[in-house]
Amino acid sequence: MIQPQTIVKITDNSGAKIGRVFKVLGGSKKRYAELGELVILSVQTAEPRKQVKKKDVVCGVVVRQRKPFRRKDGSYVSFDDNAVVIVDKVKKEPKANRVFGPIPRELAEAGFQKIVSLAPEVV
Repeated sequence: MIQPQTIVKITDNSGAKIGRVFKVLGGSKKRYAELGELVILSVQTAEPRKQVKKKDVVCGVVVRQRKPFRRKDGSYVSFDDNAVVIVDKVKKEPKANRVFGPIPRELAEAGFQKIVSLAPEVV
């Protein structure tokens, strides 16, 4: 459950490390983002000399959340952190070419097949 003002970890090699969500996409009344949903975030900390800088406003997809996420078979999956992968807003393709950490398979159903293929582990 990601909402505005949530601090998230950025789990790709675009250069950004930590971001702050300030908008959940999907309607003016949408309050929370779950796995596979798009958010707009501001980069809080970033590595020097990379493609994403501090204070950049970027679009990201939620790939991990602490709140247990219910699957269709009735099981639950939850993670240790809230994490986002930065994507291009129009094409919905990741800006980076590496993704770190486990990724849930719900992202493939949400249309982010490229992120799933880059991931080292699919849960």
